Amino acid sequence: MKRLCLIFLFVFLFSTFSIFTYAKPIVLRLGHVVSTKAPYHVGALRFAKLLKEKTKGNIIIDIYPGGQLARGEREIIEQLQFGGVDLVVTSTGPVGGFVPSMLVVDLPFLFKDNNHVDKVLEGEIGKSLLEKLSKAGIKGLAFWENGFRNLTNSKRPINLPEDVKGLKIRTMENQVHIDSFRALGADPTPMAWGEVYTALQQGVIDGQENPINIIRTLKIYEVQKYLALTGHFYSPALILMNKKKFDKMPKNYKKALVEAAWEAGRYEKNFIRKNEARMLKELKELGMVVTTPDKSLFRKATESVYKKYENRFGKDLINKIINTR
Repeated sequence: MKRLCLIFLFVFLFSTFSIFTYAKPIVLRLGHVVSTKAPYHVGALRFAKLLKEKTKGNIIIDIYPGGQLARGEREIIEQLQFGGVDLVVTSTGPVGGFVPSMLVVDLPFLFKDNNHVDKVLEGEIGKSLLEKLSKAGIKGLAFWENGFRNLTNSKRPINLPEDVKGLKIRTMENQVHIDSFRALGADPTPMAWGEVYTALQQGVIDGQENPINIIRTLKIYEVQKYLALTGHFYSPALILMNKKKFDKMPKNYKKALVEAAWEAGRYEKNFIRKNEARMLKELKELGMVVTTPDKSLFRKATESVYKKYENRFGKDLINKIINTR
């Protein structure tokens, strides 16, 4: 009997050892629509590395950059909701179609500087906004960064709000952005990012708006002459996960996913911020004509946008963001 018990114990220990030794890691697919040189990809690589370390190799991230899984951000978010992709790095713009309150952070001239951004989005307000994504079948893991957006065009230098009038400007599918450019007298044209370079090249649109890092890494300077440092919107990024997939994860893996997302986000932000001055210098050297307009004039010209959205987002929330120190 004693011998039989020893045999059963040996079989149990061997089978348990085999399960832990040969169990396959969880492989998650992460997609984004920009190039491998862009900050999204830098952040995604860091996220994959951190997550592998935190789970001792039990979660592996396969990254699909450059629109391999979808041409535009709205499409890839829809895939995320239906489980076609597990994780997405995206701007906030298309998310507004599913969770309108997320677009409060896209109001023009809402944030003073990077320090203001970090206090809001890494604090109570940011975490509350991420939680609201759950009703759309999305787990908001963390805020990342695009940066402060600036305006480029092929027609003329921009110094005053009046200079924007009549320009056909590509925007994201973001109603707050669209309304802001209408307030400036422009003709905002929503367009998937994968179509923008060709549209600029062919003159279908006159301009676009993006952070310095995107203008530089995606070679917008090849098809645009003028760059105005308007900083009109701060553009956050988000790392999102399919909520059903997240909910099925063990508690320790959920913790690892959230921690890795925030840590990778800080790494990605630092990458953007420490390289921005160098990239701006390179854009000037590459032939872009750079102007620095008086932002207060543009802020005044877009005041009507705040009035339009006060009821939707809540005046208290807007003021809370503005007054965060």
